[in-house]
Amino acid sequence: MVMKSVNNLNNCFYESLDTNFEKAYSMSEQNYSHHEIVDMLKNGNITQKQIAALRLDCVYDENEANIILSNLTGCDGKIREAVAYTINKILIDHPDVKTFFYKSAAEIFAASTIDINANICRYTVDNAVLLMDCDDFSNKYISQIIKYIEESLSQIDKFIFKDKKYVINKQIFKLYWCLESLIYFYKFVDSDVLKTILERVITQKEYTVREKAAEIALKSNCYPEIIKLLENDENYYVRAVFKRQTDQD
Repeated sequence: MVMKSVNNLNNCFYESLDTNFEKAYSMSEQNYSHHEIVDMLKNGNITQKQIAALRLDCVYDENEANIILSNLTGCDGKIREAVAYTINKILIDHPDVKTFFYKSAAEIFAASTIDINANICRYTVDNAVLLMDCDDFSNKYISQIIKYIEESLSQIDKFIFKDKKYVINKQIFKLYWCLESLIYFYKFVDSDVLKTILERVITQKEYTVREKAAEIALKSNCYPEIIKLLENDENYYVRAVFKRQTDQD
C-alpha cells in the first residue's frame, strides 16, 4: 500500500508502510540532542513526532512546553498518546517545570480529557491534577469541563430510541471522563452548579456515570439527599462506592 509522499510533515508518514517501519526503527536506534527532539516535535511527520515525544525527558521554557502541548490535540492518535504519557512523566519527574504549563495547558487539557482514546483521557486527567495547585489553571480547566458536561447532558436528553448507539456512547464516554476530572476539581465549581450536575447525572441509565456521581458526592459530602439516593442505587458498583468508604473508615 503506497502512501502519499512527505510534503506536509505534520500530516504524513514516509512513502510506504515498509519505508515507514524502516525509518521508525532506524530513528529509534539513534541518539538525538534535546534541540533536535524539540524540532521534530515542532516540524516532524507522524513517526518523527511520536518518537520525539517519547524521547523528550524535560522542557526548559514555556515555548518548549507549548510545542509539546500543541501535539496533544488535533493530530494523529499515536502522537497524542505519546505526548500525554510524556507530559505526565515530565510533570512527575520535574515538578519545577509546572509553571511552564500553567498559562497554556487549561483548554488543551480540557479538550484532551474527552479524547476518543481512553488512555489519553486517563493521562490528561492525571496531568491536570498535577497542575491543580495553580488556581488560574484549575478554574479555566474546570470551567471548560463543565461546559462539556452540560453539552453532553443536553445531547443525551435529546436522544431517542432510534438514535444510533455509537452516537449515544460517544456522549456517555465524554460525560464519563469529564466527571472523572470533576472528582478532583469539584472544589473549583460553584456548589449550586455542582448539585445541578449531580441531580442530572443520577438520572442517567448508564451506571458508570452514576458511579462517578457517587464518587463526587462522597468527596464533596455536601449533598446528603443525593448520597442517599446513590447509596440505594440499583447497580452494585454505584452502591459499592459508599461501601468502600465504609470499609476504609
